Amino acid sequence: MEPAAVSRNCPFDYAEALEFDPVLKHLMTEEPVSRIRLPHGDGEAWLVTGYDDVRTVTTDRRFSRSAVIGRNFPRMTPEPIVQDEAINVMDPPGSSRLRSLVSKGFAPRHMERMRIRTQHVVDELLDRMEKHGSPADLTEHLADPLPLATICEVLDIPEADRAQLRSHARTMMDVGIDNRDNAVRAKADLRAYFEKLTAHRRANPGEDLISTLAAARDGDEILNDQELAVMAMVLLITGQDTTTYQIGNIAYALLTRPKELAMLRSDPGMLPQAIEELLRFIPFRKGVGIPRVATEDVELSGVRILAGDIVHVSYLTANRDGRKFDRPDELDLERTGPSHMTFGWGGHHCLGAPLATTELQVALGSLLERFPDLKLAKPAEEVRWNKTSIWRYPLALPVVW
Repeated sequence: MEPAAVSRNCPFDYAEALEFDPVLKHLMTEEPVSRIRLPHGDGEAWLVTGYDDVRTVTTDRRFSRSAVIGRNFPRMTPEPIVQDEAINVMDPPGSSRLRSLVSKGFAPRHMERMRIRTQHVVDELLDRMEKHGSPADLTEHLADPLPLATICEVLDIPEADRAQLRSHARTMMDVGIDNRDNAVRAKADLRAYFEKLTAHRRANPGEDLISTLAAARDGDEILNDQELAVMAMVLLITGQDTTTYQIGNIAYALLTRPKELAMLRSDPGMLPQAIEELLRFIPFRKGVGIPRVATEDVELSGVRILAGDIVHVSYLTANRDGRKFDRPDELDLERTGPSHMTFGWGGHHCLGAPLATTELQVALGSLLERFPDLKLAKPAEEVRWNKTSIWRYPLALPVVW
């Protein structure tokens, strides 16, 4: 039971369409718990890759998210994306209280309203695409505008503010070292914006998600002003770009797989299950996210992790674990079995997952219904992919119908 002897330098910069990162593939098969160095931050970290080990790290109280606060932890971006007091660096029971309050905003009755708003936005965007005519760029006409429009609708953010907020969020995701000052500034500007907006919404509530969260109660508990502002900001950042990229990724995956596309066209009812499998299969980001700190010595897969060590998990490798998934590297739209980890796991499972899933179902379902002859307008190998951020996605997806 010895620590892995050598640490590996992991830029995690692989971005070849939706191919799986060979470095991650090697680590998950040869060194399931390994030592890594990342592009930014001090020192080394553990990387945990197996489904069961990832589940342990994300649910066991001996691994703390809040212990990373104040540490220059190994990471992918020059400036940490996370806010020090955000829910995603809290541990239970503090995070449990917040999650309980925030989850009320995603209750079924609110989700129904969000689905209707999403359908309205999708219909408008597809009308515009049809009017534009074939060929058209699916990224420009659907993937790019939909999630921002939806989260802004749901949060009721004024139209005039949306482009600037999106720009700030994008700046925070950029991995370029010369971007650090801009990222710090963007984070501060977003924070100030949401402090003002949430204070106004608390005083003048409406039908939007911020107003719902401001009024949410769990016994005597409510979100305080700072929690409300940070939560609205987190929802904006995490609620737009990741869904944008997944719309592009899923559309690309289907348009380059005629058999799977034909299955969905012949049986639209299988779309929800198919989207779950696509979310499992697609390597939607590069590398890793926010780590945890071991608060005592823990053994994982025969490796001893010491108290104070930084521990990263890979949801990407967990989703490809052959001990959990039969034929893990194949896309099987009829697959049933364990849940994927694309929205995280345990106490930090994405709170906005119901909204993201709704957007994907409405967007992809409406797209396939409206354009039964949709196909790529150029060979798949000519599609250009993002190289500069932590996310994987096509920069443009030209289609014809």
